[in-house]
Amino acid sequence: MSAILIFLGLVTAIAGWWLARQRLMSKPWLEVGPIDAFPETEAPVMHPAKIGLGVFLAVVGAIFALLISAYFMRMAYADWQATPMPWLLWLNTGMLVLASVALQCAVVAAHKGQLDNLKFALLTGALTSVAFLGGQLLAWRDLAAGGYYAADNPAVSFFYLITAMHGLHIIGGLFVLGRANVRAWRGDKLARLVLTTELCAMYWHALLVVWLVLFAVLMGWAADFIDICRRLLS
Repeated sequence: MSAILIFLGLVTAIAGWWLARQRLMSKPWLEVGPIDAFPETEAPVMHPAKIGLGVFLAVVGAIFALLISAYFMRMAYADWQATPMPWLLWLNTGMLVLASVALQCAVVAAHKGQLDNLKFALLTGALTSVAFLGGQLLAWRDLAAGGYYAADNPAVSFFYLITAMHGLHIIGGLFVLGRANVRAWRGDKLARLVLTTELCAMYWHALLVVWLVLFAVLMGWAADFIDICRRLLS
């Protein structure tokens, strides 16, 4: 239960900071004086699509927080047997990091009007994301080859569930990223690609953070960290 409270607290803090930066909580109708005297009370410049994506990602974070909480609570039962994590998870994590970095480079290229760099960065982001998904499937195959099946061990069941849910979000993002690649390679105007590129980068950065948390949970580091916190607080 403490794990979900910590995670939800972190999500709430990030969401509050993000909303504060967008000045969605401001009350310009309460200000007194000329409009020019309060430039900070103007409407937020962030595109509504970014705000909508931010809300969606907050919901996604809450769902994964619930899943992590269930994972920790299930660990307390006697039939829980720790599962050896495939070494491919390290390589897969590197692929997702590369995808996130590539999409951030795509954002920079889009703002600078560098179409060739934008096309290369978008393609790199898509290919490394596909490589991440392929690596996850290979990790599943390695577990099955080692005799670790979902029906025999709840730890294995959670591994499949957690990685599958995260992978589905990657697949959903690939549809949008794929369309961005098509538009870039057919020569669409950069002004029309900037927003899509920014949304893709924002989405991938969030999924990278979620995966790093999930990776820490699956490797057992999060449980060790929580135990240390409990000892310090007790």
